[in-house]
Amino acid sequence: MTVKIDVNTKNGSFAVESEDGEKILFAGLRAGLSLPYECATGTCGTCKARVESGEIDMGWEQAPGRSYMKAEKQEFLMCQARAKGACAIYVPGKQPLDKKPAILPGYHKGAIAKAARLTHDVIAFTLELASPVDFEAGQFVVLEAEGVTGGRAYSMVNYARATRTLDFVVKKKPGGKFCDWLFEDGIVGRGLGMFGPLGRATFHPEEGKNVLCIGGGSGIAGMMSIVSRACRENYFADRKGYVFFGVRTAKDAFYLDELSAQVARFPEGLSVTIALSDEEPPADLVQKYANLNFATGFVHAVTSGRMAGKFENIVAYVGGPPPMVDGALRMLVLEARLPGTDIRYDKFG
Repeated sequence: MTVKIDVNTKNGSFAVESEDGEKILFAGLRAGLSLPYECATGTCGTCKARVESGEIDMGWEQAPGRSYMKAEKQEFLMCQARAKGACAIYVPGKQPLDKKPAILPGYHKGAIAKAARLTHDVIAFTLELASPVDFEAGQFVVLEAEGVTGGRAYSMVNYARATRTLDFVVKKKPGGKFCDWLFEDGIVGRGLGMFGPLGRATFHPEEGKNVLCIGGGSGIAGMMSIVSRACRENYFADRKGYVFFGVRTAKDAFYLDELSAQVARFPEGLSVTIALSDEEPPADLVQKYANLNFATGFVHAVTSGRMAGKFENIVAYVGGPPPMVDGALRMLVLEARLPGTDIRYDKFG
């Protein structure tokens, strides 16, 4: 059974057919609407809308983003709410309702094919899908596990078209129920539901600009996807790529072998710097990865110092914990003076 949702904005209206029990945001995105969102999991509050008529099930009561909603205005989170029947909603601001993305998101089912600990609190896993999916380098999906309330947003580490295999990396968070689920023994073979691809922090080779990637912790995932596509297309043969990866200590670092191999392919075009915030780089690590750069300090500060004078004709990608992302964005705006169109990130936290 489907229900009709009239989506009204300042610059027009659009009718969406929602499946029974489907989240309103997902129904709109499937239809090609460019609705506002960032995390798509109830955290950020970006996908705010108001009820004009009909009845809405508000969904997850503990969603952090609900703290930004005004009950007296009947505001709700589109990524959590479901239509109980035909209804009309109002989405603030002007929305480009007729601008469909090249790849529409959709629902997929899959199972964890393999999993491995990369550090004491970071796990990598591969999701094998029942049907192929396309995505842009830098995008993410929302994953749902049976018995765990709500979905979680994770960026793909790999890049491929029409693929049934998606790679992810997740850092364990205290009290994170989905993380606890992933870090249990014997997760290989367990099923996951997926909606995507999502996100606008995407890499497009045709833009022809130099690339700056700033990633903290598991936020390096989307950066790995971007670098993977760029290397596959020999992008750094005649353009520059700069990757800055921030972790606390050497024992928290991962993907160094993969990053080192990418630099070896394009030694003149690609530069990777590992920033350790809590210690000096160990000599044995520096010696082992001779074609990587190492530094001490917060990753946004290290980026600022080492990128001085190199910000012209560049597009920057940022991913990581909220404080790190905020610091990087301030640096890119105030110091690098990059325009907003050349700064790309998706706000998960």
